[in-house]
Amino acid sequence: MNMELNKIAGGVLGTLLFAMGLGAVSNLIYAAPRPEKPGYDLPVGEEKPAAGAAAAAAPAVPLPQLLAKADAAKGQDVFKACAACHTADKGGANKVGPNLYGVVGRAKGAIAGFGYSDPMKAKGGDWSFKELDAFIANPKADIPGTKMAYGGEKDAAKRANLLAYLRSLADSPAPLPQ
Repeated sequence: MNMELNKIAGGVLGTLLFAMGLGAVSNLIYAAPRPEKPGYDLPVGEEKPAAGAAAAAAPAVPLPQLLAKADAAKGQDVFKACAACHTADKGGANKVGPNLYGVVGRAKGAIAGFGYSDPMKAKGGDWSFKELDAFIANPKADIPGTKMAYGGEKDAAKRANLLAYLRSLADSPAPLPQ
């Protein structure tokens, strides 16, 4: 009986030793060169200085002019991205974000029962067109620490259309800025 156990243990240990030896030999044969810097370089898009310089040279259109040309129907299409977190119905429920009916001219952090972030509560004031435009462009930069996860809308014309739509969501829409 002892001899049988020794044979079995010897067979298992011999197999393991053979596998380890085979691994060591294959590492010698198929050795890959070590990279100077660990990790992978990801492809980076090339910058186009001519386009960037042209965009920087073009003057920004003032918000009142953009709002004068804005289309609320197009803004409703832009709002579809907002609808994931906000409602726009009069008396509508809050979702992840507060209901936006009557937001233009409303005090910041004014909806009772909604859990606004502390920086939003501390900001104070009313939502003017200018402040809504800045917030929609880059919420995290405009009010650092806000709970709003949206990355922002960089296109000023789309923001103006969205503001025109938000303006229409009121019993008496706020007057456009001059």
